Amino acid sequence: MKRYIVPFAALLALSSCKTKPVTDAPISTTAATVSDAAFFNKINQKTDFRQLKINSRITAETGNYIPPLDATIYLEKDRKIWINLVAIFLNVGRGIATQDGIKGYEKWNKTYIESDFTYLNKLLNVNFIDYSAFQDLLLGKTFIPVNTKDFAVIQNAQGYQLKSQKNLRFVTDGVTTEYSAVLDYDAELHLTKVALQQVQARDYLEITYSNWESFENIQLPRMVKMVIKGKKDSQILIENTKFDAAAMQTPYQVPANYTKTEIK
Repeated sequence: MKRYIVPFAALLALSSCKTKPVTDAPISTTAATVSDAAFFNKINQKTDFRQLKINSRITAETGNYIPPLDATIYLEKDRKIWINLVAIFLNVGRGIATQDGIKGYEKWNKTYIESDFTYLNKLLNVNFIDYSAFQDLLLGKTFIPVNTKDFAVIQNAQGYQLKSQKNLRFVTDGVTTEYSAVLDYDAELHLTKVALQQVQARDYLEITYSNWESFENIQLPRMVKMVIKGKKDSQILIENTKFDAAAMQTPYQVPANYTKTEIK
């Protein structure tokens, strides 16, 4: 059934429509908590791992009924992201993302996709996701470019907030898209929320991370929630139930007689 392609492709990569104004004062660079330089260095650090297997439970709201999905997500750092999806004990799809793009198939309609990251960007209503950004997004790392020049650091009761001081501009195939951005971090500088509002459209993406835990000396979120607003609204909740550092096989082959499909 075609309704399964939304959570599947969103993973191939995996509020309101407007960001709220910030009233807290900017953090002093002389404060004992953290300096601007140390803050940006910390939040821009990449996750240090070789391979990572994540068992997840996925629920999605897209306007159509979708049963909960059990997923195995396997990452080889900077090389590939492989995912296998099961619904009610039946395998419903499989996919793989590399630096070149994404591939995936789903069994209900016997369809498959082969695309660059345009496919995933359309699903998330953005235009800047590449392999590196997608990997960071899944792992709860800062997946958009942030720096001291374009963002103000705000300290609040929950931790810290970054707010864009000018619109972020991304150019894809000659088309420029601008976003306002707000990112929240807790006191330990774990990313807790990213909110992106397209400046001249309703398109909005919000991703929240919670229940952080330490695994193999890295920090990973147990809960990842995506809220996507645009021509169609959807919500995806990923509950990461188990982490494993062991290597595993990642077979991928589109079955015979499947039909290639494109996102609308």
